[in-house]
Amino acid sequence: MTHPHGGPAAAGAGPVDDEPDLLRDQFRQLLRYPRLMAGGVLLGLLGGAWLGYSTSDTYVATSDVVLRVPTEDPFNPTIAVEKTLDMNTERQAATSRRTAGRAADELGYEGDPAGFVSGLQVTNPPKSQVLRFSYTDDDPAESARRANALVAAYLADRREQTEQTRDTMIKGLQAQLDPVAKQHDELAEQLEGRSESDAEADYTVKANLLNRITELSNRISKLKALDVTPGKVIRTATPPTSSDGPGWALSLGLGGAVGIALGLLIAWVRLVFDPAARSEGDVARALRAPVLGSLPRTRDTDPLLTEDREESPLAEEYRSIAYRLAYDRRFADRRRLLVAAPRGSSRTAAAVAVNLAASFAETGKRVLIVEAELRRPSLENQLRAREVSRPAWTQDGETDAWPGGRRLTVDAGESGSFELVPGARVRNVARALTSPEMSRLVEEADDPGVTVIVLTPPVFAYADALALVDRVDGVLVVCDPRGVHRSQLARLRDLITGAGGTVLGTVMHRGQQSGGTRRGKGARGQSRGTAGAAAGAAGADAGRSDRDAAGRTDD
Repeated sequence: MTHPHGGPAAAGAGPVDDEPDLLRDQFRQLLRYPRLMAGGVLLGLLGGAWLGYSTSDTYVATSDVVLRVPTEDPFNPTIAVEKTLDMNTERQAATSRRTAGRAADELGYEGDPAGFVSGLQVTNPPKSQVLRFSYTDDDPAESARRANALVAAYLADRREQTEQTRDTMIKGLQAQLDPVAKQHDELAEQLEGRSESDAEADYTVKANLLNRITELSNRISKLKALDVTPGKVIRTATPPTSSDGPGWALSLGLGGAVGIALGLLIAWVRLVFDPAARSEGDVARALRAPVLGSLPRTRDTDPLLTEDREESPLAEEYRSIAYRLAYDRRFADRRRLLVAAPRGSSRTAAAVAVNLAASFAETGKRVLIVEAELRRPSLENQLRAREVSRPAWTQDGETDAWPGGRRLTVDAGESGSFELVPGARVRNVARALTSPEMSRLVEEADDPGVTVIVLTPPVFAYADALALVDRVDGVLVVCDPRGVHRSQLARLRDLITGAGGTVLGTVMHRGQQSGGTRRGKGARGQSRGTAGAAAGAAGADAGRSDRDAAGRTDD
């Protein structure tokens, strides 16, 4: 896109930030929430203190048991124990109320068995038939005693259940064996004295009964010979010599680390949902233009034009902004600049325009400030200005209306002087801003030795700035990042570029605070500044009344 005056436009160009720069900028923004981070650290330390306190007097006693399955031959290698033993089921049985009640009775515990087993934890190491009983208690001796009692109760209960199952099976087999043996004995009595050829069929029945008796007897014998040992204790619980907790130092250290992470997380969440532009990076990314300078917090009673310009750090900051603008190829050729704030007061924007004019005047340029604030004009009353002759194109007597009516010269001390076209209340603001006289005024910057600075009201308050952006070489946005949202800055950029303008850069400031009259070194010109502030307030009231009466309707 080509600028209306022939200069290159960079409306879509923005600063290119590397990812490390973005991360560093985001981390610096997190540090803007020290209270949230301190709150997270405090919560972490409190959690660590609670962990250290709750575990400082707890002792854990551990006992290990290797489980066995009932078998006739424990040395038979063909028996796969892991296929006949379900460790998850055994672990649940070890922590059951039945086992707890049995151990409680053994120790004389009179409370609820559920409370007795509350300190028990049973685990199974991977790929093993081992159950690990861990009991936690305030007393080390009691923790060992209860761990051993629970192991004994579990093994005894497991043996008892196995024996009951074995006895039930033997009883069932015996019930099958008794009638068969009785039938065999009766048949044997009947066959006494008879030859085998006479009772061949009966002898066959007798042989079958004998085989059945032998089978049942063998099964009963095997069950009686079954080894029902439930398991073997390979480690007996002993009273622990130290508490199980991590200790106060480690607990507080862990709590502090978790607290820092929690504080950073809370601050990051706050940053993500914070709509305000909190840093230079936020402003630069939203406007897609560099931050040319950052002004310190000032008082609302300070004069617009910085005093003692040879030694003032604030004046040096303005010079730095002016030099950066002077070397911007979009501004250097014709030097037409529009200065505006997004919203709020225009006082800081006026101070930027005035001090930039003084900085440009120091370089030998003829500088003209056009106050396009036609609703609350106040710049004349805040500067040391005197009347000068009007430009030649206004001396034809055609009009005395703004902007051709008056022209002042402002004394900037050792920096020289610059010219000012003060604002004036008019009935039709839009017509005055787009008049041929305004175009001729801006075109004075066609002279290589002339710089024109246009000061307008806040962009979001009135559309005055948008009516002039296509007549200048760029817009300088003056904003307090804490008082404007990132979305509003992006919308401001869209409005400016949509009207045919270019955002050259941003000047950030920290707002203004109320302050009394300064004394001493800064007293020079203060009476003028104070009077100017009062006059500006009066002008604002008059402008508001005038707009309510007629001006707004005419616009």
